[in-house]
Amino acid sequence: MSGQQKTSELVFFVNGKKVTDTNPDPECTLLTYLRDKLRLCGTKLGCAEGGCGACTVVISRMDRGQNKIRHLAVNACLTPVCAMHGCAVTTVEGIGSTRTRLHPVQERLAKAHGSQCGFCTPGIVMSMYALLRSAEQPSMRDLEVAFQGNLCRCTGYRPILEGYKTFTKEFACGMGDKCCKVNGKGCGGGDDTQSVTDDTLFERSQFQPLDPSQEPIFPPELQLTPTYDSESLIFSSERVTWYRPTTLQELLQLKSDHPSAKLVVGNTEVGVEVKFKHFLYPHLINPTQVPELLEVRESEESIYFGAAVSLMEIDALLRQRIEELPEAQTRLFQCAVDMLHYFAGKQIRNVACLGGNIMTGSPISDMNPVLTAAGARLEVASLVGGKTSHRTVHMGTGFFTGYRRNVIEPHEVLLGIHFQKTTPDQHVVAFKQARRRDDDIAIVNAAVNVRFEPRTNVVAGISMAFGGMAPTTVLAPRTSQLMVKQPLDHHLVERVAESLCGELPLAASAPGGMIAYRRALVVSLIFKAYLSISRKLSEAGIISTDAIPAEERSGAELFHTPVLRSAQLFERVCSEQPVCDPIGRPEVHAAALKQATGEAIYTDDIPRMDGELYLGLVLSTKPRAKITKLDASEALALEGVHAFFSHKDLTEHENEVGPVFHDEHVFAAAEVHCYGQIVGAVAADNKALAQRAARLVRVEYEELAPVIVTIEQAIEHGSYFPDYPRYVNKGNVEEAFAAAEHTYEGSCRMGGQEHFYLETHAAVAVPRDSDELELFCSTQHPSEVQKLVAHVTTLPAHRVVCRAKRLGGGFGGKESRGISVALPVALAAYRLRRPVRCMLDRDEDMLITGTRHPFLFKYKVAFASDGLITACDIECYNNAGWSMDLSFSVLERAMYHFENCYRIPNVRVGGWVCKTNLPSNTAFRGFGGPQGMFAGEHIIRDVARIVGRDVLDVMRLNFYKTGDITHYNQKLEHFPIERCLDDCLAQSRYHEKRTEIAKFNRENRWRKRGMAVIPTKYGIAFGVMHLNQAGALINVYGDGSVLLSHGGVEIGQGLNTKMIQCAARALGIPIELIHISETATDKVPNTSPTAASVGSDLNGMAVLDACEKLNKRLAPIKEALPQGTWQEWINKAYFDRVSLSATGFYAMPGIGYHPETNPNARTYSYYTNGVGISVVEIDCLTGDHQVLSTDIVMDIGSSINPAIDIGQIEGAFMQGYGLFTLEELMYSPQGMLYSRGPGMYKLPGFADIPGEFNVSLLTGAPNPRAVYSSKAVGEPPLFIGSSAFFAIKEAIAAARQEQGLTGDFPLEAPSTSARIRMACQDKFTNLLEIPEEGSFTPWNIVP
Repeated sequence: MSGQQKTSELVFFVNGKKVTDTNPDPECTLLTYLRDKLRLCGTKLGCAEGGCGACTVVISRMDRGQNKIRHLAVNACLTPVCAMHGCAVTTVEGIGSTRTRLHPVQERLAKAHGSQCGFCTPGIVMSMYALLRSAEQPSMRDLEVAFQGNLCRCTGYRPILEGYKTFTKEFACGMGDKCCKVNGKGCGGGDDTQSVTDDTLFERSQFQPLDPSQEPIFPPELQLTPTYDSESLIFSSERVTWYRPTTLQELLQLKSDHPSAKLVVGNTEVGVEVKFKHFLYPHLINPTQVPELLEVRESEESIYFGAAVSLMEIDALLRQRIEELPEAQTRLFQCAVDMLHYFAGKQIRNVACLGGNIMTGSPISDMNPVLTAAGARLEVASLVGGKTSHRTVHMGTGFFTGYRRNVIEPHEVLLGIHFQKTTPDQHVVAFKQARRRDDDIAIVNAAVNVRFEPRTNVVAGISMAFGGMAPTTVLAPRTSQLMVKQPLDHHLVERVAESLCGELPLAASAPGGMIAYRRALVVSLIFKAYLSISRKLSEAGIISTDAIPAEERSGAELFHTPVLRSAQLFERVCSEQPVCDPIGRPEVHAAALKQATGEAIYTDDIPRMDGELYLGLVLSTKPRAKITKLDASEALALEGVHAFFSHKDLTEHENEVGPVFHDEHVFAAAEVHCYGQIVGAVAADNKALAQRAARLVRVEYEELAPVIVTIEQAIEHGSYFPDYPRYVNKGNVEEAFAAAEHTYEGSCRMGGQEHFYLETHAAVAVPRDSDELELFCSTQHPSEVQKLVAHVTTLPAHRVVCRAKRLGGGFGGKESRGISVALPVALAAYRLRRPVRCMLDRDEDMLITGTRHPFLFKYKVAFASDGLITACDIECYNNAGWSMDLSFSVLERAMYHFENCYRIPNVRVGGWVCKTNLPSNTAFRGFGGPQGMFAGEHIIRDVARIVGRDVLDVMRLNFYKTGDITHYNQKLEHFPIERCLDDCLAQSRYHEKRTEIAKFNRENRWRKRGMAVIPTKYGIAFGVMHLNQAGALINVYGDGSVLLSHGGVEIGQGLNTKMIQCAARALGIPIELIHISETATDKVPNTSPTAASVGSDLNGMAVLDACEKLNKRLAPIKEALPQGTWQEWINKAYFDRVSLSATGFYAMPGIGYHPETNPNARTYSYYTNGVGISVVEIDCLTGDHQVLSTDIVMDIGSSINPAIDIGQIEGAFMQGYGLFTLEELMYSPQGMLYSRGPGMYKLPGFADIPGEFNVSLLTGAPNPRAVYSSKAVGEPPLFIGSSAFFAIKEAIAAARQEQGLTGDFPLEAPSTSARIRMACQDKFTNLLEIPEEGSFTPWNIVP
């Protein structure tokens, strides 16, 4: 580019302000630039791979070709800042503020209760904002597409969609014809004025209107200065040079000079390689201003797209031409847009280009099979002898030459791709199967391009291409040749299936695993293609309408996201309740508006301090080994690296830590026990340098054996923690078995689950005066962090303060594992006397911090012929990982909850804590309860199947009744499960749906439906009794304002909001007068973790205690001034020298498990109950599924805040749904976690919520044992998510029954698409030869 026009500075705008940088770093992302240089921290780091959407911002740029401004949502975590030249960036801070004016997209999300922890909220706000800037009144489908690239772990998505559907064309009540506006009745079911229920969580009439004229203008300087787009750029740093050519000649010259240079358009592939694979590309070329690569032109035969045209632009143009051209010409176009819909998220598609997809050559690319099957024509250019040379390349046999390699030479540049128009006798179809439909990489995909003899179904030529079956996209030429000159019918398809099984083998140890499933998908997807094409041939009159049996036709269909229908019913506040009394009202989350504007501060948002260092962690790369050498000299030699810490910097005692048992280490000492164990830490000037230095630390190992990863391996080796097994007994199991009419032995298994809080673990430590140490930490247990930091630094606890303002999600994962980050950070800060920070990257967090415990249950059950259970002997095994952590308590809760809602008079429960070479598993919402109840639901269904009775009848027969005694000797009081069940059956139209499902299953061979009822009983209290206490502090100031502190941590669950509501009622003042700043150990000491769902119960009562003390002090003043105001009373109290500060304390009464000495003792304070019913449809050919409806009725007492409680129920359900059906942890046989980010680990997305989602709170059921008669809600609903699992199992059973398979069958949780498909045994799966277990080393195993 020498001699060409260059610029020495990067120019772009952010929120209307011009940014000029004379020395930008080509390795710097826009996210890093926004947060670290511009201090705009509303944009969050959630994953760094474009998979969660927390970093979404809007990029606006001038399209000079069409003379219009384009507004695009993009992932700032992948976008290079150097690519922003001439662009305008809008972040969440740039559209509205609580200090000025909220934007409607911020207001509606917050007031519709769509923000809980708030970490995902700015990204969701900006995705919606981008949509509205492009379409003032979008459709619901537009919303579906806009949020494909956004994840939320808290809400369950329903309130987000409810708030944002008010912007859409279709805006109406989600209940459709059932709407109370239509039928004239309130949703409570009668005269609305007399109903005790309410259905309005937010008032739409209070929303400010959207006024497009008030949006920020595109900077005139950018609009009027075309040189920003026409000038060539070079930006250089020490390691990387960034080029932006503006002519083809420049581009080709650069490629000639630097053949190994990477062309970067969306940076969606290179960005991930640089971040996670640590690749270094010294030369990066950004060709987005080269006209030839942006060209779009159409001819009679095809549409040509330049290689740098974005996928969204391709999609838009193809859709336009599909509308305008005859259908016969656009079949390839339709196939392409169908695949593009499921290609990543919208943020990726907005910037990624098809040329990059082709050149990357991923074997699981969504588009390459389509283009390969179509034999797409590519235009390629290069410099030869100083002159431009062009050639044409066809995608087809021989195009891909190896893994991520093709026939295009390194010095050549792909210019563009021709999309051929199809002919009347040509059909092109494609299918993709992934773990999750939206924003997921394919497991297997297939494309078929077939030409028929004119007006027949005789194959004239066919090309079939597959992804996910080899290191490259592959064709099946042998099978294709077999089909030529044959009519496409059932007979041919059966021959094709057999041929494909032989032509596309897959080694038993092939990367990616799921070998049998992937091979089954090949033939299943081709069968779907056959059904799809045959339907079109039938519609065209080429084959008879009955050529495909009616019951098979739905096999060609795909699942599509329906428009959400929902209702939320809760108890209405009585008309006599004072307006200022907030209890029972759906108040908005106290921080929701700040979260929606990006103003809410999380740990890593704390401004960088002078002299602050970043801590990079050195992690073990072995599962079990001795450390023979630890050498940090190369790292310490880097400029800007200040120190290295290891176990050598601590005494043996100081290095030993743990939440209960000190069986862990701050830094691994003599041995490492798992992948990802922290070996050391490097303190450096910034994050990039610290992480680079950490990778230079040399660790040598001597590997040890055996490496134990799975529960079965632990059982084989007897690898258990000391003091296990433990038993709980009731009655006489042996006698009951001897007398039983029936006995049955079974087992069930479920995997772990990654917490995937959107904010990873983070800590900032600041040394203060007098040897004090202040920590800001993303933890659910500040007092534990304080205690262990004091232990490691040898400081007394009064010199250590731990603060937690808010967490971006926790779910138990930040109860004990926060010490992994906090302790090294605190040590470094204390030793170096400088502030130190660390926030784990997503892959580090998933590798280090542990998961929900996998469980194995083996049981024997005795029962009568009517299904009445008389005894159960059950063994419970959990996979604890390498240290104990809280695994003993998790196991205990599983042992106490295995019977769920069912009375079993004779019980023996044994429990084993398995010690394995995995990161230590830990607390997770439900804490063993869902795992235990999962076994109970298997037992009840086994019994029903064997005695031949309906599951619902067997449930009712075995339900606990009020007054019954559990197997751990607790009497059940006020047990409302039958009432919950009856209400849920009515709400869900259970019996009507049963009839509909039976009819559907008779009429559809390849689609089946199932329905499941799940009751739940969840005990509320900490299992460790001393934790059932809490404290509070209230300070009232002279102006009447109240500062409230309590021992709980705001994780997004609305704890602070509820505490404000409790204090407001107790003091008789508006909530606006009360503020909670943070949770801190210097305000409320010796706090219990915010866990076990008791945050509101414990802290609420402590707050009431403090309020009562204040009220007693104020009582004489109120009596003397009965007409006074709160401010007047407080003023009077101050001048009368009455203390306006009060502490509160609460110890949960009557708690303690000592049946030997106290037979009336309670293990739990009370139980939260509920019932859920889900209807699910499965695709028997692919294993895909969709939840058609879910109805939930929960008894949560008298709700303090129904909006928050319903949000907790919905969020818990979706998290449970993910646990039981979708979220799969993938480990190597040596215990290395493969699934270390959203690319491979799939939690539910917007498209996964039930099509109809109804939640009701049981009315008239106050709870006398908790604050204001409420009940705990955080964990109890999670197990209801298993209703989807058991509905899936019922649907599989229906499919198997058609094949004559009527017995039980194993189905592990999660019921992934692979497990569903392989359980639906049929003629296609029967073609596969599956190697015997043990005859090969699998790519992955289940822990």
